Amino acid sequence: MYAIIVTGGKQYRVTEGDEIFVEKLDKYDGEEITFDKVLAVEGDNLITGTPFVKGASVKGTVVKSGKNKKINIFTYKAKKNVHHKMGHRQPYTKVKINSISL
Repeated sequence: MYAIIVTGGKQYRVTEGDEIFVEKLDKYDGEEITFDKVLAVEGDNLITGTPFVKGASVKGTVVKSGKNKKINIFTYKAKKNVHHKMGHRQPYTKVKINSISL
């Protein structure tokens, strides 16, 4: 059985036992989280929502929160002696999927 959920503006295909990296959530490590925005659920047959499946939810546990590896950005303008070096680390939350229910 799998489900397609929406969180942080992105869609994820999850099954029970999966560990996924999602955009940062305001939860602490070990807390339970419920995803109510379920686009589709497939068990014996495929159930799709318009846009979400009514009564469907996916429950998970927050494993940890952190930041991804640094991405270096370098911009410049030719012949103008203008250059900028910047970095960015995107925060994430790692979630373990416990159950999918209809």
